[in-house]
Amino acid sequence: MPTNKNAQLRYKILDRCFSDFSRKYEIYDLLQIVNEVLYDVDGSMVSIRQIRDDIRNMRDRMTYNAPIKAYQYDGKKCYYRYSEPDFTIFNNELSAEEVASLRSTIDLLSRFRGVPSNAWLEDVISNLEIRFGVKPNTENIVSFDNNDLLKGTELLGGLIDSAIKHRPLNVEYRTFAGNERTTIIHPYHIKQFNNRWFLIGLQEGTHGNYITNKALDRIVKLSRANVPFIPNTDIDFNEYFKDIIGVTLPEEHSEPEEVLLKFDDARFPYVVNKPIHPSQETVDENERVIRLRVRPNKELEARIFSYGNQVEVLKPDWLRLQIAEKFREILKKYSSVQEDCN
Repeated sequence: MPTNKNAQLRYKILDRCFSDFSRKYEIYDLLQIVNEVLYDVDGSMVSIRQIRDDIRNMRDRMTYNAPIKAYQYDGKKCYYRYSEPDFTIFNNELSAEEVASLRSTIDLLSRFRGVPSNAWLEDVISNLEIRFGVKPNTENIVSFDNNDLLKGTELLGGLIDSAIKHRPLNVEYRTFAGNERTTIIHPYHIKQFNNRWFLIGLQEGTHGNYITNKALDRIVKLSRANVPFIPNTDIDFNEYFKDIIGVTLPEEHSEPEEVLLKFDDARFPYVVNKPIHPSQETVDENERVIRLRVRPNKELEARIFSYGNQVEVLKPDWLRLQIAEKFREILKKYSSVQEDCN
């Protein structure tokens, strides 16, 4: 890209530096920051002379009339900054302080880079870096739990784009039983739970439309549906999952119930420090009993079973009986182990 064609990008980067009163940018700092962005965009780089020309052009009354001032410090050192703290040559949405916060966000997002299933993040991160002239820290400070073998995460970019742009989708879905069906879904929300991603949207049906959730690892194919988009006018997704664990809204339990769980000495501190649900309260610390206010679903049941013999369901009675019955079925499966021991 010729130098004159990336001038606006250079000016945007320099503008951010001159607006940032938290740091002193010397001329070689400006050169390094500009070249890092340019190199990522098209592999080009500019000279120190070009940066000086850019500063002169930005100061010119016929262009931006930017109040760029050179401040001397530590003897012969010199840094550049706007003399007017609120000045900018662009109508930027973010202040210098907000860009500093954005840099931290980019640092966080960049931890996902290099993972094939998160390739959709590349465009997002690159656009943020170019748009605001910020780069992530190269040190590997944060790690995330990630399942590289999980299918469907490559669909995330398209699904998010479709939800934002209100594009209905033909979704070909395969159940664990092997049954396949293609339906029209109007995408509203994407949610992650237990290292799986789910699409929540309005599914068109023969007997009416209804809200559904589809696991991305069970989606075989996506394509754009040639129908008008039906917008979400009823659901606040900040509230939608409030009374459940996971993503399944149980039709048989339309209202939250009180669930009392008793833990053993070893497990109780972990459950207190890492609550099962936002509604969790400690009812009796001595007896190690906690209370949840949730709509019981299969995810709650799975969570209870994950604690094995370290938990006892006290309430409601129907859930206690249901868990007890399933434990009896588990014992039957292991009855041969008891016979072998005898």
